[in-house]
Amino acid sequence: MKKVEAIVRHFKLEDVKNALTEKGIHGMTITEVRGFGRQKGHTEMYRGTEYAVDFVPKVKMEVVCSDSNLQAVIDTIMSTAQTGQIGDGKIFVTALDNTIRIRTGEIGEDAL
Repeated sequence: MKKVEAIVRHFKLEDVKNALTEKGIHGMTITEVRGFGRQKGHTEMYRGTEYAVDFVPKVKMEVVCSDSNLQAVIDTIMSTAQTGQIGDGKIFVTALDNTIRIRTGEIGEDAL
């Protein structure tokens, strides 16, 4: 099993969610986050004063999937969230030792 964490733009969230659902990937956790990478923030004008926005708002999606679905999840996120501009985000993949469904006690991929 793998955990896929994707940092994407806010306006791409619904598109990515729908695309994953169409591929049969159900269940994800969404967190609103702020940060920066190569984009290094941006400047904005407010009441005639320019100020720097160092931390850019993004959305972090967390999806747990089987090893067999991993590439489909990555490809779907990549193709749906990509705009071609700096700041499209990142995808992180980590291995999971185990998953347990609290309600039923199911373990491993059965718990997904």
